[in-house]
Amino acid sequence: METTNPESSAQKQTNAKVVKVHKCPICGKLTDSVQYRPFCSKRCADIDLGIWFNGGYVIEGKAQTDEEESE
Repeated sequence: METTNPESSAQKQTNAKVVKVHKCPICGKLTDSVQYRPFCSKRCADIDLGIWFNGGYVIEGKAQTDEEESE
């Protein structure tokens, strides 16, 4: 009589390393890099940072008036 292995195939799949692939928001390249996530490389991360520094991204909201700033 054959004995069954207590470790089922579901457990074997759970123990396997899952690699998540994502798309770089700057260049669109598919990558599994976690070092610069969500970007594919330091270059794309630096490009995004430059866009922030130059005011390329704006968070919408109500503009402050001079009275609100002085309080």
